[in-house]
Amino acid sequence: MVDLFLGKVLVKNNKDRDELDTEREIVLRLQNRILMLFFGSGECEKCQEFAPTLKDFHKKLTDEFYVERSAQLVLLYISLDSSEKQQEKFLKELPKRCLFLAYEDPYRQELSEMFEVQDLPRVVVLRPDCSVLTPDAVEEICKLGPDCYRNWQEGAELIDRNFMMNEEFDEGKMRSMTDPIRRVKYKVEDKKKKKKKKKKDGEV
Repeated sequence: MVDLFLGKVLVKNNKDRDELDTEREIVLRLQNRILMLFFGSGECEKCQEFAPTLKDFHKKLTDEFYVERSAQLVLLYISLDSSEKQQEKFLKELPKRCLFLAYEDPYRQELSEMFEVQDLPRVVVLRPDCSVLTPDAVEEICKLGPDCYRNWQEGAELIDRNFMMNEEFDEGKMRSMTDPIRRVKYKVEDKKKKKKKKKKDGEV
């Protein structure tokens, strides 16, 4: 999904409206994650009704109060509001950790056409490779709540971050999954060599 947003500017739904506008920032935020594209509008009554459910869903999967570690999940609001004022008002109903495209960004409409959005609300769930995992997850989210994330995780074949070293994510690169194992092996071998050297020095 990284390719889908390279060269674009994603905005954080926080007080400062921080922007992710570099390739590095986009990669670090989206790589190896499931992406939820929420197409909606504050003028849509069904969207207003769905917003609290979506907010609760996202919070229970990403807030450390509910989970040991945040789910590999990104929520991106694609506004189909008729005015910037309406978009800003509706964003207040959405999670602070979600991202969105600026109102003046024409890519909002391009995405709407790309995924053939006709009815609202609509949540398109994408795998990390940008392929569609679920064309519309609204009903699934309402019925199953956070439990549906497990189905998505299996369907997307996500690589568990527990098996990866922190610096690999910091560099925004996916290295070989055997790298951590090799590092541990080399550390053990290095310790053995040091012990042998100490023992040899003691004998002299």
